[in-house]
Amino acid sequence: MKETYHLTSGSIKAWAEDDRPREKLLSKGRSALSNAELIAILIGSGTKKQSAVDLSKDILASVGNNLHELGKKTIADLMKFNGIGEAKAISIAAAAELGRRRANETPLDKFKISCSQDAFKVLNPHLSDLPHEAFYVILLNRANKVLDVQLISRGGVSGTVADTKLIFQSALLRLASGMILAHNHPSGNLKPSEADKNLTRKIVDAGKTLDIAVLDHIIVGDNAYFSFADEGMM
Repeated sequence: MKETYHLTSGSIKAWAEDDRPREKLLSKGRSALSNAELIAILIGSGTKKQSAVDLSKDILASVGNNLHELGKKTIADLMKFNGIGEAKAISIAAAAELGRRRANETPLDKFKISCSQDAFKVLNPHLSDLPHEAFYVILLNRANKVLDVQLISRGGVSGTVADTKLIFQSALLRLASGMILAHNHPSGNLKPSEADKNLTRKIVDAGKTLDIAVLDHIIVGDNAYFSFADEGMM
């Protein structure tokens, strides 16, 4: 009797056609593929002992199957996996960056900010994976629709300087009626510092003089956020 072998490693070319990631994408669509299968398409091949899909599963397992964490991996981090050379590592990093940029390029002019969660959705792609602090503002029209998201400053691991003049220059140039302040804490600790609180009060007061409402200050860290407005601190 002829024995049937079930391949769990080796070349994907030896798999049944319906199980090959590229063919599966063509026949069933992108959404039918697992994250590991999508990464397998990026890297193209595995090793003699592992298929590209199995190697991709190992990479994902190292970050708790979390794509946000995968996006933080450097080229050197990825090359620590057997079977991932520089070219494959670059492919993964490039795909992660494209995903981030796609999120950034959502048609913001159609997006209305109604709560802190809405603001976080806009800000997270800009701030979530940064190893250093950065300060952004969301500029809004009178209907609270997003006019622009602008980087004001970037700094080191423990802080950045936000110039009030630059913040309001950006708002005045776009004729903004309102704004939301935002910065990240790379440590993941979302608790605002005294400097954060003082800066917020300073900008709120300046906004009143210029008739530009400062609606919130969002601190982003590890895919979570702290809202000054939600905590009654505005």
